[in-house]
Amino acid sequence: MSDYVITDQTGRIDKVLTALEPGITRSQLKNLINDGHVTVNGQAVKPKYKVHAGDKISLVKPEPQSLELTPENIPLDIVYEDDDVIVVNKPQGMVVHPAPGHPDHTLVNALLYHSPLSTINGTFRPGIVHRIDKDTSGLLMVAKNDLAHQSLAEQLRNKTNKREYLALVYGQIKEDEGTIDAPLGRNPQDRKKQAVVKGGRYAVTHFKVIKRYDNFTLVKCILETGRTHQIRVHMKYIGHPLVGDPLYGPRKMIGKNGQFLHAALLGFKHPRTGKEMVFEAPLPENFQKMLDKLDKQQHKG
Repeated sequence: MSDYVITDQTGRIDKVLTALEPGITRSQLKNLINDGHVTVNGQAVKPKYKVHAGDKISLVKPEPQSLELTPENIPLDIVYEDDDVIVVNKPQGMVVHPAPGHPDHTLVNALLYHSPLSTINGTFRPGIVHRIDKDTSGLLMVAKNDLAHQSLAEQLRNKTNKREYLALVYGQIKEDEGTIDAPLGRNPQDRKKQAVVKGGRYAVTHFKVIKRYDNFTLVKCILETGRTHQIRVHMKYIGHPLVGDPLYGPRKMIGKNGQFLHAALLGFKHPRTGKEMVFEAPLPENFQKMLDKLDKQQHKG
């Protein structure tokens, strides 16, 4: 428990506490306030409460939840499997690995029920060499042992594997193809978001236009690097955010399941045999339906 008496601090309580508790983000503090873990003069308050001189603030930090990794019998769409690797087609809406807020029902829980996995990535990301966002669908390569994990991770580092995505974006992209080379880092205004920032991590996305609609474009995005939210932030950066994207798209949303982004093609050298392997996954039903709808509108026009 932390107790503070306000002297010369001013402003909203969530902002004031962010300065007093540097180890906790403002969004985490908002949640703590909303959940009743913060009181002012013995009374619960809202995050927008403005502090006054003499206010006594008490913050009770809840005990951290221990995460346990439980194998779960969740159906998997396995595209390929042998003794070393699994290629899985992840559905939209499924989190890849457990984290605070998502302790179970993840892809890792499902994979652990199905097979032993590599141990290199620690307790909560066994087998996971790379990840895709919860609301992005498509192909992931998973390592069943440490030898496979080391090989696949090295291919990612050396950029020798293939990763191609299909994305539906707002507006008509004029160029037939292009490259976005813009460094990415945490958005200084909103820690949940990534942004193009000076001094950020090197990030490169190549894109090719597949089809133009009246107000949208279907593009193929080829990743040279794999930063968090890379395609989503890069496409917004050039003025064409992803349709359905709750973080980076316009406020008026189209679709309820998140961004129209699908990891459609995945290629790598088999970690044991060295054989080139390439896999493709068809668009999920809701993505295909959206394109069919746009096609019909186009033909009517």
